[in-house]
Amino acid sequence: MDLASFADSPVFTWVVLPLLVFCMRVIDVSIGTIRIIYVARSVTLLATICGFFEVLIWLVSITQIMQNLDNYLTYLAYAGGFATGNFVGISIENRLAVGTVAVRAITQVDATPLLQHLAEADFGVTSLAARGTSGEVRLVFSVIKRKDLKTVIEIIKQHNPNAFISVEDVRSIREGYFPARTRLKSAQTGGLHDARKAK
Repeated sequence: MDLASFADSPVFTWVVLPLLVFCMRVIDVSIGTIRIIYVARSVTLLATICGFFEVLIWLVSITQIMQNLDNYLTYLAYAGGFATGNFVGISIENRLAVGTVAVRAITQVDATPLLQHLAEADFGVTSLAARGTSGEVRLVFSVIKRKDLKTVIEIIKQHNPNAFISVEDVRSIREGYFPARTRLKSAQTGGLHDARKAK
């Protein structure tokens, strides 16, 4: 069977084509999800490259659907690929851990051991005395690389399991103190981090 005959066969129409549409939709939506995240973080070059491939793949997939309007399986594949692509895109972005976040922790206990541990781990941190509805509290504030978020939260929870923690994306920064490389041990064991100052 030659290629032209296979393209006209029921196997291609009802199996291969919907599968191709599904895969293309997963890829283009995954790229689109990452592109939106890069746009929000002002990563211009990567956002532009993602946008190019996102639209290119989308055009190919929608063309196949328009040429096979009587094939309802391509509609289901298109919708399923869109849903799956969102999940895949977010999962990829979480693994990439691109960008910087601001971590705020409000603690009602002595924050000195927590501040010492964060300093030993080479994270820049600011501490302020504050007052909450239940009395005197301590506000601990740090701007970190997103890839270090889990480590910082583990350190905070180790010293104050009931601390209130909020995390926000940071679009841009000037100056600052960030570990450039880390050799991590579990924060539960109090492992130290090797790092250098980066501006």
